[in-house]
Amino acid sequence: MKKYILASLLSILFLTVSCAKEEDGLSEEFEVTTGDEINDFIWKGLNLYYLWQEDVPNLADNRFSNLEEIYTFFRRNETPDDTFNSLLNQPGTIDRFSWIVDDYVALENSFQGINLSTGMEFGLVRYTKSNTNIYGYVRYVIPNSSAATLGITRGMYFNSVNGTQLTDSNYRTLLFSNATSFSIGLADYNFGNPTANNTTVSLDKTEIQENPIADSRVIEDGTKKIGYLMYNQFASSYDQDLNAVFNTFKSAAVDDLIIDLRYNGGGSTNTAGFLGSMVTGQFSDEIYSKEIWNKKYTNAFPADNFINNFPTRIRKTDRNNNVVVDEAINSLNLQRVYFIVTGSSASASELVINALDAHIEVKVIGTTTVGKQVGSVTLYDSDNLQRNGANLNSKHTYAMQPLVLEIKNKDDKNYPNGIIPGTNFTGINLAENIGNLGVLGERSDPLLDRTLKYISTGSKTFSKKDNFVKTEEVFNSKLATPAGNNMYSDLTKY
Repeated sequence: MKKYILASLLSILFLTVSCAKEEDGLSEEFEVTTGDEINDFIWKGLNLYYLWQEDVPNLADNRFSNLEEIYTFFRRNETPDDTFNSLLNQPGTIDRFSWIVDDYVALENSFQGINLSTGMEFGLVRYTKSNTNIYGYVRYVIPNSSAATLGITRGMYFNSVNGTQLTDSNYRTLLFSNATSFSIGLADYNFGNPTANNTTVSLDKTEIQENPIADSRVIEDGTKKIGYLMYNQFASSYDQDLNAVFNTFKSAAVDDLIIDLRYNGGGSTNTAGFLGSMVTGQFSDEIYSKEIWNKKYTNAFPADNFINNFPTRIRKTDRNNNVVVDEAINSLNLQRVYFIVTGSSASASELVINALDAHIEVKVIGTTTVGKQVGSVTLYDSDNLQRNGANLNSKHTYAMQPLVLEIKNKDDKNYPNGIIPGTNFTGINLAENIGNLGVLGERSDPLLDRTLKYISTGSKTFSKKDNFVKTEEVFNSKLATPAGNNMYSDLTKY
């Protein structure tokens, strides 16, 4: 998947969108502010990389003749966020996933699972008998966090924060403000209409790093050995750890493999490629995925630069191009794999499922995924829009995460409306039972138990006790992190 930068072509691209300082068109009385510089950075980055650059009139190459025109035009916006959103292609409809941040250090950390968090990962759903009240259910708890120390566990419920009932209009303020601590009021499930049980827990937010490999084990079911991996983020700093898990599976000679992506919102496309090769291995150097960028960018590079092949090694270099990691991928050479998904499975999670489906038998258990077949890159305010570029602007820490590519499998397929188990993918459409979550990695977890039965019997039916009323999820804690449901690529590979 490694590709090398074509510096001369990038230089040509930048010359088409940048004005030399001596020709910037600034009048002597024009005073440039930091806000002007941020606006110029936003325009320049989107003009070059944005997937729908041709569809946004204000991003046309000839829209502005000099910097003063750019500065003056965007001063109508109150914030950089306003400028950024004004340049997107139908935000919320066509473009659902581009965003801008004012702290790129927090964004970089979030890509590696480092966030300010209580350690309690949760979903928020509506009461079955209320259109406004909502409650939280604990999905899992990160070890060594505030929540773990205080005994919060998967399957607990809460319906109030700081003594206030959660509603669809106050949950963001109560749960996701800048406050570093808050208290939750625990509740009993009560058939989806939780009632307070007079237990309050005060949680503190600290900076913690979550290992995305939440669980890995070999499950013996009859005569079969089944590898189970619960994987919660495609975080590149854990690629070697992921490879070690597959070495364990390989040593155990597993017959089948379950990859649990139910809470995985995505991450690195490179890591997605590594995971695909860990599952397989028999398709070395064959096409894994294809990328589509805007015409300006595509025309500047050879066509094969946008083809990703199955990798055979995990190879990484530092900023000085020194090799820091180089190890063979531990491949299982499987012809079949099972995935567990939910409405929180997105981007790189969907990429792996889609890419492998073009090569081996893929079966999916769960509910419809997000449908994010597009990816982004991180752009910084520097000469080449990268973190290590010359003249990185020290006056601010804004960075953009615009959508720049659409990704498909080798057969040119993707699923913008989501992967739907039992409909557009072979499998079982079965929602997670919020009233009976069980223990992750154990057969008490209904989704895992049903997957194991699917492997052993091939039956897609399920009992009435599993066929419960689906709840409407409003939000989840992962969406509040800087990385969110993101699939990102690294510009240094092109």
